[in-house]
Amino acid sequence: MNESLRQVVHLIFGLGIAGFVLLFDRDLALSVLMLALFVGFILSDAISRGYTIPVVSRIIAGLERRDAVPGKGALFFALGALFCLVFFAKEVAFMGLVVLALLDSVTTLAGVRFGRTRIYNHKSLEGTIAGITVTVIVLCLLVPPAIALTTAAVTALAELVSPVDDNLVVPVVACLVLALLL
Repeated sequence: MNESLRQVVHLIFGLGIAGFVLLFDRDLALSVLMLALFVGFILSDAISRGYTIPVVSRIIAGLERRDAVPGKGALFFALGALFCLVFFAKEVAFMGLVVLALLDSVTTLAGVRFGRTRIYNHKSLEGTIAGITVTVIVLCLLVPPAIALTTAAVTALAELVSPVDDNLVVPVVACLVLALLL
């Protein structure tokens, strides 16, 4: 498994899902996310039972972390997106998914490449600062700078200390902060 490739895929698909949520009708986005989860769970279960599914098995083998449930990250991403779209305004859910795509990917990419100072849970100060910085820059295109900085910082702290998969925690925390501040 190549962690850098995994994070680039996370970033691209994450921003794609965020864009889909923003551009299309809320009901359509909910339906597509539900369908993706349903099909994803079926594929994950089949692969974990030893079935080889053309193309899908190869992609998962190349991108999934060792000893993880097949497709777990993608499933949790879709579940986090679905939760945010159900419980928050569409625009807030969009921004929460942008935060997830950027913060999670950049933090890991920068941490793997430049991380020297471990701060918690094998995560680095350098990766965390890079993730916050990139997220703030992009969020400033959507919200005032103070809200962008607060959202990125609180979400990065949640990602850092949460024992729960960050694909579930990050978008929800981002949406909560945004909903409170907007």
